[in-house]
Amino acid sequence: MSDAPLNGQQFLFHPSEFPSFDDLPAEPGIKQFDRPIWTDNKAHFIMRYLRYFVFITKHGTYIDGFAGPQEESMCDSWAARLVLESEPRWMRHFHLCDAKRSQVNLLKQIKESHSPCQYSRNIEIYHGDFNKKVADILAGGDITEKEATFCLLDQRTFECHWSTVEKLARFKTAGHKIELFYFRDDWTKLRQMSRDERRDVLVSRFKREIGYQSVKAWPIYERDNGGAVMYYMIHATDHPEAPKLMARAYRNSVSPLEPIEQLKLELGFETLGGQ
Repeated sequence: MSDAPLNGQQFLFHPSEFPSFDDLPAEPGIKQFDRPIWTDNKAHFIMRYLRYFVFITKHGTYIDGFAGPQEESMCDSWAARLVLESEPRWMRHFHLCDAKRSQVNLLKQIKESHSPCQYSRNIEIYHGDFNKKVADILAGGDITEKEATFCLLDQRTFECHWSTVEKLARFKTAGHKIELFYFRDDWTKLRQMSRDERRDVLVSRFKREIGYQSVKAWPIYERDNGGAVMYYMIHATDHPEAPKLMARAYRNSVSPLEPIEQLKLELGFETLGGQ
């Protein structure tokens, strides 16, 4: 990645903003795992977490700001498709956005493949800049204070503005905030910081500026680059049980799906309450 300045938004923070971490909320203890998640498995990681998510909430809204497949030649393993096809199909509302026409056409194809169906679901497709479309999504009426809501921000470069992250996080005024999965790969731009320092500063910003109780950075590895960390996926949530579900998803991402009866026993009696 070039060191030349970028047009428009560049970083989520400036080196002068490095904060102290002493006064941030304590994170729940989560076991570290030796098995890595490779870049080509991240969509399965997201799907696995959302499968656990709906098993506990029994409903939900899914927002995907950059919803087209990262590579159009690999349309069988992209997050929006995997989430739509995941069982049980208790997620009720889907808002899928992309700025590229070819990506939107693929989104329309998966919408048509799921309509009509036996489940009461609505799938909305948006063509355009997510930073502008997010206002329409939030104003649409699906996301109430008690609606369990999850938003994936898997931007390809630097498309997602920090003001958009703030808008999502602050939309609800009661209960738990919209949960966020956030990807960004400009870590190498702040070369005077170590990789871990860059990660920690971004985690701090999610906590300090928009008040998430738990913010964890999950490493995604590059299989073809000696197993190095390619980027981190930031998971921001307010509920104390959510990090445990994320740890389970990370551990099980490439394993066969657990039978529904098993999840009923293991997750069915827990509740996350209104999100």
